[in-house]
Order: sequence, then structure tokens, then C-alpha cells
Amino acid sequence: MKVLGVDIGGTKIRMGVVDEDLNVHLDEQVPTIFPLYDSLEKEIKAVLEKHPDVERIGIGTHGFVDSKRGRVVYATELLPGWSGTEVKQQLEEATGKLVRVDNDANVAALAEAKIGAAKDYERTVCLTLGTGLGGGIILDNYIVSGGPNGGAAEIGHMILYPNGHPCPCGHKGCFEQYVSGTALERRIEEANLPYSPRELFLNADQDAKAKELINAFTFDLAVIISSLQATFDMDCVVIGGGVSESAEYWFDTLKEQLNDHLLNPIDVKIAQFGNEAGMLGASLLVLDN
Repeated sequence: MKVLGVDIGGTKIRMGVVDEDLNVHLDEQVPTIFPLYDSLEKEIKAVLEKHPDVERIGIGTHGFVDSKRGRVVYATELLPGWSGTEVKQQLEEATGKLVRVDNDANVAALAEAKIGAAKDYERTVCLTLGTGLGGGIILDNYIVSGGPNGGAAEIGHMILYPNGHPCPCGHKGCFEQYVSGTALERRIEEANLPYSPRELFLNADQDAKAKELINAFTFDLAVIISSLQATFDMDCVVIGGGVSESAEYWFDTLKEQLNDHLLNPIDVKIAQFGNEAGMLGASLLVLDN
């Protein structure tokens, strides 16, 4: 069986035709064009014309997703006009194929849990430290997702510091305001340091202020992981996203911080997949069903 996995981002859409042995027969990117649904349907139909043996379509997208209905409950202005789109219903009517839709962080987590860094574990939490903080939770091969508001597993918007730094979601003190790439940039600016996030890590051995900031960042990340462990009792945490690319400079510090916070030891790993995680995970949405 072959399926089409689609990863929808703010600037590009990545599409892959994947078979049940996870061989990739097509991997292409197209610009994200608005109105989004119209352009998405057009691109998918073009792929299906070239690959008529595709039987199912999996979609990973930014936003709050009601995965049961395959509906985008809410998306930010990263994808204008996308909120409220009945993606599953419309695409199934347009293509005659089975369609499943989920949040992009969830499908990336599925890829790591099934075939990536956490493939040997049954209970995994994936944290994507990028512009914000994305999260995906796989428990006993089940994706924790959906809900009536599509907000399950929105880890980035759990509260770390009540009445803390304002978040675009409208709350204050959210996780992502302390352990994302954007949060690192803000911390650097507040500390009056002349560094980019990567330069911060490179200068930690020579700059005590930089080292202090990194310690604060890893402390907060350790507290977050500890809180998630108390909720999900996972076997493994996988850390991905742009910030993970500098993990060689802060990973040991994080592990030291975790020693003081975890209820029980767990394995913490860096994500195996990069930009292809979304496309592969979207494929797995429909290969497993």
C-alpha cells in the first residue's frame, strides 16, 4: 500500500508518497499559497494523477485540530483563513481517498516514536523547541490529540510561571515563553548580551553571564520535563526543533538539572528526524490504520 503524507507549514507544503515499508517514492515541496484549501487540493490531485496507486492521505498541519473530524479548529495568522476548515471532509469528497488530519507536532512525534529516536519505547513525549514550543505525546502507540477544541497536547501553553511573560495565546507564563528559540532571544536581550542563541552557547565557557542564562534555560526545561513525567509517566523524552541543533552545548547541563527533578529516571534523546518528520509522521497516520 502507498499513502500520501502532507506536512503543511506557513511557507511551504511538503508531500511524500510512502509505502508500507517506509520507502519514499516521492518527496517534493511546493509554496504555501492562499487561500490554502484550494491550493492544497490542487497540489494533492496533481500528485494523485502521477501516483494513482496512493490509497490514503495523511495531513499534518499547524493549529488546533479536531483529529476525529479532521477539522482545523483554530490556526494563527501563519495560515490565514485556515481556521474552521473541514479538511478531512472536503478532501475525501474531492479525492475519494481516506484522509486523516492531525496537528503537525503530533505527527512529528509519531515519526520519532515509530521509526525515530524513540522507536524502542512505548510512552514518549516529544518537545519541539523552535519559534514556540510544540509537543506530541504517544502513549502505548496512541496519539494524545484532538478534543472538542483541538487543544490536547498543546504543551507549549501549559503554565510554568503564573503571571509570567505574556504569551500570544493570551495567557502569561506559558512553557514556550521560557524554553523556545524565541524565549532564548528574549532572555539574551533582557540580559544585555550581544549574542544570537547559538553564539550564547558557544561563549558559555568564557562568559559567566551566558553560562548563567543557559543554566536558567535548562533548569526551566528540566522542570517542564519533570511536570510532564508526573502527568504521563513516559519512558522517553525526545527533544527536536531548531534549539536542539545546539544540544551538544547544553545537553549535559540539562541531564544534571534533571537529576534533581525527576520522580524516576527516564531517557532523554535528541530527535532523529529534522524537516522530514512531519511528512513521515503524516504518512504513518494512515499507514497504521
